[in-house]
Amino acid sequence: MGATYALGRFVLAPLARLIYRPRVEGKANVPRSGAVIFASNHLSFIDSIAIPIASPRPVHFLAKSSYFDGTGVSGWASREFFTAIGAVPVQRGAGQAALAALDQQRMLLEEGNAVALYPEGTRSLDGRLYKGRTGVAFLALQTGAPVVPVGLIGTDKAMPVGARMPSLNAKITVRFGEPLDLSRHGSADSGKARRLATDDIMDAIHGLSGQELAGAYNEAPASTPIERIKQVLPHERR
Repeated sequence: MGATYALGRFVLAPLARLIYRPRVEGKANVPRSGAVIFASNHLSFIDSIAIPIASPRPVHFLAKSSYFDGTGVSGWASREFFTAIGAVPVQRGAGQAALAALDQQRMLLEEGNAVALYPEGTRSLDGRLYKGRTGVAFLALQTGAPVVPVGLIGTDKAMPVGARMPSLNAKITVRFGEPLDLSRHGSADSGKARRLATDDIMDAIHGLSGQELAGAYNEAPASTPIERIKQVLPHERR
């Protein structure tokens, strides 16, 4: 990730911790090396900042390519900021773009990195925990990477959906759960294995976040394999 990421890791992250003083629990549960997937609930835009700040190791996540494509001073600032917190640009779309994004995540894991994903697919607007989509489980079963469940609390108060700037008064808690070995469920090619593994992930997230369960998907279930891949990738609620 170069000098910009190093700056974010060693300068910006400590500064953010100083300002917000997040409560971090279960840090010892995070493997210090090797591939790992952080699977988290999703309440706010700043979730993708809170996890890297709290993690004891670098974390990468996919962000919309538009955050990196801007021009002028604002475009430069956006590009530098997202690079500094470990974001990897992804072109969101159908067909080849969605498959390429999945390949990016798989390559990061095969290189021994940590990646963060949201099984719900998009942010919860009402604070409830929605059903998980099977893309995260598919990636875990395919690569053999353990899944560390993450429960975020208070990020929706720090920056509610629609807010232009974060609040400096909110209290944020980041809880890392014990790593999940999902291989017992079977192959990534099995729909049943993916569903059972996803349910294990969501149960662990629920135990950490304490959210009310919605019992439904945050968006209508996808009807095609490409749509299912797209729903796991980063996208914003309007």
